[in-house]
Amino acid sequence: MKEEIIELNIKDIIDFPNHPFKIIDDSNYEELRNSIIESGILVPAIVRRLDNGKFEMLSGHRRKKICEEQGIKRIPCIVKSLSNQEAIILMVDSNLQRDKILPSEKAMAYKMKYDVLKEQGKTLFPSGTSSELNDTKTQVYRYIRLNNLIPELLQLVDDTVLKDKRSALTMGLRPAVELSYLDKEDQELVYDEISYEDLTPSHVQAKRIRELGEKGKLNIEALEEIFLEPKPNQIKRISFNEEKLRRVLPKDIKDYKIEAYVLNAVENYSKMLAIERGDDYDLEI
Repeated sequence: MKEEIIELNIKDIIDFPNHPFKIIDDSNYEELRNSIIESGILVPAIVRRLDNGKFEMLSGHRRKKICEEQGIKRIPCIVKSLSNQEAIILMVDSNLQRDKILPSEKAMAYKMKYDVLKEQGKTLFPSGTSSELNDTKTQVYRYIRLNNLIPELLQLVDDTVLKDKRSALTMGLRPAVELSYLDKEDQELVYDEISYEDLTPSHVQAKRIRELGEKGKLNIEALEEIFLEPKPNQIKRISFNEEKLRRVLPKDIKDYKIEAYVLNAVENYSKMLAIERGDDYDLEI
């Protein structure tokens, strides 16, 4: 496979069609931007030569965008001669090495590679060989199922990476996979209920929703009944900084006695506050 490293004009490089990996202006992007400003492009982008004299970006979309933002007109590239199928596989494999990848990005990337290999009579996980993918076989096929979700539900899965789960509404991979088997209308019904209740279903609840959908019995009343069930993962809990807590605890206290000690201390403190406020006295005015 012939390849070379040359500097190319950014105007001669087109983005990969249907590129599954988004460019997000986050801390990683900012770190890359600062590195490029200070030291230039340290790792060449990977492109392939097209028949019309242009080049197609395979790996380096973020570097290209930052160069465009900074007015940098040329970028070092590794130039490869690849078929369409080879280009898809290389694009997917090289971009899956990123530190932070959204579930939707994995879903589309794995599907693209799966389709190419299927056309070649191959599979993502050939028997007797080790896979180059970072996820297990089960996880990879779960991600591929996400392509069947409506955008609103898929965004809830992406938010497990983009947002703080403690303060934002998110949905895990496994319940999302169950919902992916619903038709579009039922998925929209589920999303409406999620928005109304400000809750997402657990894996067990999502399985029940899927079963109702497959039987043609999914409706708003059934969803309300399922969503109103208490879920352990959505029961609010109070957490403490262990280091700060131990500073005020007796040094010789056993771990199993800490809960009772703290509860007793809070109870006594509450009683003291009640006395100071006069809560224990009936005052006539």
